[in-house]
Formats: sequence, C-alpha cells, structure tokens
Amino acid sequence: MPKEWILNQASMRWGLTRKNKVGPVSELIRTCAPKRLEEWEKYYLEKVFPPEHLQELGRKLYVKVTEVCQAEIASITEQDCINFIFDLVLKRTFDGYQSEIQTIYGQLEALLGVKIEPAPDKWDRKYNVDFFIKIKNKYIGLQIKPAGFAYITQIINELKFQEKTHRTFFDKFGGKVFYIISIKEGEKKKIYNMDVISEIAAEIERLSD
Repeated sequence: MPKEWILNQASMRWGLTRKNKVGPVSELIRTCAPKRLEEWEKYYLEKVFPPEHLQELGRKLYVKVTEVCQAEIASITEQDCINFIFDLVLKRTFDGYQSEIQTIYGQLEALLGVKIEPAPDKWDRKYNVDFFIKIKNKYIGLQIKPAGFAYITQIINELKFQEKTHRTFFDKFGGKVFYIISIKEGEKKKIYNMDVISEIAAEIERLSD
C-alpha cells in the first residue's frame, strides 16, 4: 500500500495518467463494454496505445520517483516537518476558516441588502454570535458555521445546545440569532441552508416596523 500511494502521488503530480497521456479511459472502456479484463486490455493496446507507450510512461514515472522525489525527500529536515504540521494545523486552518466566513458574510450582505458587522468578542463567547445586523436600537445575531456535508447533521445538533445562549441574546437585544451553514462546492463557498435568508429578512422587517 505505501508503494502504491507513492506511485499514485507521483503519477498525478506529473500528469502521467491524464487524458493527453493515456486517453479518455472512462469513455473508452464504455465504448469497449468488456465483460472480462482481457477484452479491455486487447481493445486498449490495439486501438488506443500500444504496450510500448505505457512502458515509456512507467519509465518516466520511475525516473521521477527515484531521482526527483528521492532528492526532494533527502532535502527535508526535521524542522521542515515540524513547521509543516504547525502551519497546516494552525495557520492554514485559521486562514481557510476566516476566508470562508468573510465570503459568506459578503453573500449575506448582498442578499439581504443590509450592513452586517462583526460581533464583539464577548458576544461570540457569551451568545455564540459571529456577526450582527442593527435595526433601530435592536440587534439580529448571525452565527456562521463552515462545514462539509458530513458535518451538517452534527452542526444542526450543536444548534440545539446553543438555543439557551441565543434566547439570552433575544431577551437582551430584541432580535433572533440565525445559524448560517457554509459549504464548499469545488472552490466556491455557498450558503447551504438558503431558507434562512427569508427568515432573516422577515426578522429585519419585524424589527423595522
């Protein structure tokens, strides 16, 4: 398994199994519609690329792994590894979290047509609120939760435990607190629970009257 992982990573890094190197294999195998591996091998090696072509790609992969990768690995120090772990766990996680919150924050402002402001630190700790919308002398709270699809249920369950702090916010500032779940689709970030927009809009209207 470790050997396969190394070969797979190196192959992807240098694009040795991309369409321009081996052809659109997903499409080709459907065209072939083989019932046995031997049928697919015969079709590919006769109609797409000959064995010599795959052998050459394998040789290129060997050079990359044994020369380039080995030289790069030999240059890595213990401190490089320590710095990488700190950077990955702390800085990159924080940067990604901040970027996601800011992106969703911008989307909310555009959708609602109101100014959204960062909440004071004590609001985050006391009421679980990241941002607020001020309507006259009252406030609406917003909590943004970046998450992958696998964690949405967990986040919804978490909301139940925060209802008490959100109720305290409502009693003090007159506005509800809304949960905005942020997800990534490719490189884009979007609001998962879009129905919350109409709920926030209704609360803005209520407080504006």
